[in-house]
Order: sequence, then C-alpha cells, then structure tokens
Amino acid sequence: MADTPTLLVLQHASCEPPGVYEDEARARGVELHRVVLDEPHELPDWRGFCGIVVMGGAMGAYEEQAHPWLIAEKRLIAEAVAAGRPYWGVCLGAQLLAAALGARVGPGPEPELGVLSVRLTAAARSDPVFAGAPEQFVTLQWHGDTYELPDGAVRLAESDLYEQQAFVAGRAYGVQFHLEVDSALTREWVEIPDYAEELERLGGPGMPGALLEQVTAIEARSVPLARGLFGRWLTEVVGVG
Repeated sequence: MADTPTLLVLQHASCEPPGVYEDEARARGVELHRVVLDEPHELPDWRGFCGIVVMGGAMGAYEEQAHPWLIAEKRLIAEAVAAGRPYWGVCLGAQLLAAALGARVGPGPEPELGVLSVRLTAAARSDPVFAGAPEQFVTLQWHGDTYELPDGAVRLAESDLYEQQAFVAGRAYGVQFHLEVDSALTREWVEIPDYAEELERLGGPGMPGALLEQVTAIEARSVPLARGLFGRWLTEVVGVG
C-alpha cells in the first residue's frame, strides 16, 4: 500500500464520477485512482489500493458481448471481495458485485426513475455503515435492472418497486440508488443529449428539468446523508480517514 490511502475507482463513463462520495474521501485525505472503462484502459492490480469504488453506467452487468471488458471487471471484483478488500458499488456497481458473487442480474419490472423513497431493513440497524442513517429517506433513482441477493449477503434497504436497494457481503457494499449525485452533477447529466433523451423517453417531456428540480430540492438532506454513509464506510470498513 502507498503511504497515502488510495481508492481504486472504476467508472463506466467519464460523466459518472463518485460525486459527493469523492468530496468526502478527499476531505479525509484519501486519494482516488480513476479508471474510465469506456475508454482504452488497463485494470490495475487491486492489491495496491485500500478499497474499491465502482460506479454506475448505462450497460447491463450481463452485457458481456457488447462490452467484453465486463468479464475482466467482474473477475477483479470477485477476487478482491473474496480476499476481503473493502468495496463500495453504486447502481451498476451494486449489480456487478451481485453478479461477481454468483447472483442473477437482469431487467426489473419497470424503470425506477426520479427522487423516490428508500427504507432500511431491520438488519441495517446493526450495520456499522447504515446504522446511523434514517429509517426512510429520499434519493435519486435511475435504473431498469435489478439483482437477486447473493448467498450469504444481508439486505439493508428496499423500495416499493425494487426489493433490492442495498446489501452487504462481508466488507463489500452495494447500493442501487444515487445518493452521490447533487444538483451540479444532475445539471451536467441533463445537458447530455443521450441522457436527456432517455429521461424524456422514460419520464415524458420535461423530465430532465423536473429531475434537476427534484434533486435540487433534496440535496440539503441527501448530500450530508451520502457523505455520512460513505464516511462511515471509510472509517469502519476501510479503516482510513
């Protein structure tokens, strides 16, 4: 390990960074080594990092023919998690964790899009990361896939539409929702033509602007919650900061 604790961050698009999670990490003196997987890349040895953060993306965890690099990414995740390296996966990152642990990942009943409610399970009350979170909170959702709970994992959160919203397996956490996204990042997303087109296709005309308004309205609560959760993962699981 380097003298300065460093997280390996796997992004599936340059415009989908760790957001306020990154702000919390840097505030605690933790560095980030970023690999953007939709650009030419080589996965580094995960053993050189204190933890792994895997972000969201438009592809499915099962779309290996269209995105062959998913094979190597899931292999890295499986090896690192089996060795006990701390892991934090967001949206696609949670689905990749589930897939790497042998669980099925596939399309859900319908897209879950917008600022929506998530509630913690009873098990979350004794989890070192989620124990300090409110029993119910609102957060950005933007996904159509879901996952089955891996063998031995503990479900930590759920929503009305999707039973699987967060889970822990050893020192690895997966969260389906996007607490890391604040209004500044949302504004960037809704100005990307492909993203705006998807929002209007799923949510109707005006959805990009409505989504920005929704995220702006909650960020006074969502940003501290995101930084609190990620900060507890850094201290209680990674052991830094």
